[in-house]
Amino acid sequence: MIQKTVGSIIKSSSSCLSSLLLFRRNSHSQIRGNGCQVVEKKQHDGLYLQKSKGQHLLTNTRILDAIVRSSHVRPTDTVLEIGPGTGNLTMKLLEAAHHVIAVELDKRMVEILRTRVQDHGFQHKLTIIQKDVLKTDFPEFDLVVANIPYNISSPLVAKLVYGSNTFRSATLLLQKEFSRRLLANPGDSDFNRLAVNVKLLADVKFLMDVSKREFVPPPKVDSSVVVITPKEVKPDVDVREWLAFTRTCFGNKNKTLGSIFRQKKKVVELLSLSKVGITTNASDVGEEGENQVLCLDTDASMFKERVIGILKSNGFEDKRPSKLSHEELLRLLSLFNQAGIFFHSLPMDLHDY
Repeated sequence: MIQKTVGSIIKSSSSCLSSLLLFRRNSHSQIRGNGCQVVEKKQHDGLYLQKSKGQHLLTNTRILDAIVRSSHVRPTDTVLEIGPGTGNLTMKLLEAAHHVIAVELDKRMVEILRTRVQDHGFQHKLTIIQKDVLKTDFPEFDLVVANIPYNISSPLVAKLVYGSNTFRSATLLLQKEFSRRLLANPGDSDFNRLAVNVKLLADVKFLMDVSKREFVPPPKVDSSVVVITPKEVKPDVDVREWLAFTRTCFGNKNKTLGSIFRQKKKVVELLSLSKVGITTNASDVGEEGENQVLCLDTDASMFKERVIGILKSNGFEDKRPSKLSHEELLRLLSLFNQAGIFFHSLPMDLHDY
């Protein structure tokens, strides 16, 4: 009986040891068995990776090759890579492109990337910018190819699409749910302000899904690769006015436009832009300004009638923003502006897109 018990203990310990060894080989696995549990590893080659900062390294060579191949990198191209990490994708891009500009904030990653590139003799083809990508002015580039940190996906996509740099395409690895929102079309249940704003100036195409198991450490959700291609012909519209307009419409995207523009707060806000100008902040107005603000309340009823009249006479009153095409939204914005109704007030940052 004692021999049996000892044998069982040895067998259990051996099994647990085997699991630990297996775990070291496969750093993004969880091992459970015989009462032995190994916590998910968050290190890669001795480097602690921070999930809170979106540090998930793609390690599957086949997928990395597919991303580079689908990006159609030319030997004369300068490629912008955002969040290169330890350089798994960077090394593939250096082989295909003329030059790579890598923007990375984490100095630990920068040191590893620089050493790795030097070991392969590619240092003359790489420029590293160690800054916050959202606060960085990009030099000229032809393509964007990147595994985007999840926590900055929205403002970063906005910066690329609405920024001053011209480029051929952006091949981005994004959170799957975010990608689906980006790919949504009018009438889809998940059509949203992000999609309507990005697709005003660019086309978005789905490339492939990537399992969370392909990353170290694995994120909680799967990812997708999409390609964003700027449109050659862009609509003639004030971008700030468009963004403020879609913020108003898509704040309650499933309500009818008639319902949205009947809200007293929204009516007063729009009227204030017409009457007072850039701001109605009480600290910025004197006695004359106070009289103007009082007039706003007096005129609000008439102003609302004008707004609803535009919606009614042009067939928009009972329509929902999430069902409208870009052409219909642009037409409605134009009708409002022609009637002296404007939406833009204060400067917007990247998180407002």
